[in-house]
Amino acid sequence: MNKSILFNKRPVGKPTLDDFMFSSAAIPVPEAGHILLKTLYVSVDPYLRGRMNDTKSYIPPFELGKPIQSGIIAEVTDSKNDLFKKGDFVSGMLEWKEFQLSDGSGLNKVDASVTPLSTYLGLLGMTGLTAYLGLTEIGAPKPGETLVVSGAAGAVGSVVGQIGRIKGCRVVGITGSDEKSAVLKSKFGFDEAINYKTTHDLREAVRMACPDGVDIYFDNVGGEISDAVLANINKHARLPVCGAISLYNDTRIRLAPRIQPILLTKSATMRGFIVNDFSAKFPAAMKQLALWLKEGKLTHAETIVEGFENIPQAFLDLFDGKNSGKMIVKVRED
Repeated sequence: MNKSILFNKRPVGKPTLDDFMFSSAAIPVPEAGHILLKTLYVSVDPYLRGRMNDTKSYIPPFELGKPIQSGIIAEVTDSKNDLFKKGDFVSGMLEWKEFQLSDGSGLNKVDASVTPLSTYLGLLGMTGLTAYLGLTEIGAPKPGETLVVSGAAGAVGSVVGQIGRIKGCRVVGITGSDEKSAVLKSKFGFDEAINYKTTHDLREAVRMACPDGVDIYFDNVGGEISDAVLANINKHARLPVCGAISLYNDTRIRLAPRIQPILLTKSATMRGFIVNDFSAKFPAAMKQLALWLKEGKLTHAETIVEGFENIPQAFLDLFDGKNSGKMIVKVRED
């Protein structure tokens, strides 16, 4: 039988396992022009929380009773499409199913001989593109500047910090444990790391870690952490806003500092972005990321959860910071 994970109900606040439902059906058979895909790796990402709300956004909300979708690496197990053959590996936005049909639209072939397949969901996938394009296009890093990254031990944040170092920046990461702080410095080359959970005065901690002020703030979390960083920005600072995971499950609007006076007096630029805003630059960005990976200038971290049935829990664990680097569910051996 072919298992699927359906969207059961819209969460209020933090999602729970009850918001998902499992179903089973027969494994489909491809007809002319179609291929049968076997799911190998599934990406779970914070932005999926936004698609659980029935609100207008940059991407349609999930439909109740229909399968959840996210980035997936799959193997072609049967093909009636001349562009794909049995044994090909592909990546794309696919449904949370063990097996599914596709006409090939939106799929990209990936090479398992170049790098582990899971890398195409992380460093050589949307994660790496988000980090690279958000930082270079909006942050515009220059040698000698100070870059602060929130959610620094996460999938995007850990890559942003490394690219910042390649670009000659002093890099400070904000994360949620002493263990993650140590990893940021030892594995990813961050100059400083702040554990926001054990810091009583985060604004002062950022000031101490950034004696020359903050030139670029790559924001993955929003909320009080971002308030503390904003209080330390320099004139002409750039602030790419990639995510706001600390606010995704809020059921009411929080009171917070009014940021307009800060942006005004510092002549700063804050810009939210979706990675597809820069889709025309994907090929060049991917080429650069692959080169840095080959040269050993970039490394990646993954938290691998095994088992199709554990996909929902892996998604929920993102909101408790249980991942280091990219959170991926391994469904089957590739």
